[in-house]
Amino acid sequence: MAYVINDDCISCGSCEGECPVEAISMGDERYVIDADLCTDCGTCVDACPVEAIHAE
Repeated sequence: MAYVINDDCISCGSCEGECPVEAISMGDERYVIDADLCTDCGTCVDACPVEAIHAE
């Protein structure tokens, strides 16, 4: 089960730098998580200041 970033994302980039497998990148409107790379570690959840990341 991968994590997803919802519409609450403010594109601050806090999550991108915390991902140990580089599964997070900037999408068209907000950051996105590549489900194939995500290892479900949850590091991004703790890094998000607006709680925009949740388990899928």
